[in-house]
Amino acid sequence: MTAAAPFDPERRYVRIVDERADGYVEFEFAVGEPELFVEMLLPRAAFDDFCGQQRVTPTRTPQPQSPAGESAHEWDWTLHQARQQLYRHEPDSPD
Repeated sequence: MTAAAPFDPERRYVRIVDERADGYVEFEFAVGEPELFVEMLLPRAAFDDFCGQQRVTPTRTPQPQSPAGESAHEWDWTLHQARQQLYRHEPDSPD
């Protein structure tokens, strides 16, 4: 069994979730461990600045999911996924 790497707050991770038509980037930002993240939304220029300032490591792979039926599976969702589920049948709002 491999020992887990020690927590290192200098490691920063970004996973892009969506690049929206309105110019915003939806992403997950993690410090130390890519599995524990916050969801953020920034305009593209601010996102690029943020990534440079934080010296992030981009991650492309989705977070692993717990097997269905396990209690941990109940926590395998993000706000992005919840919003997509809730509003997927709603018409676009008028501008």
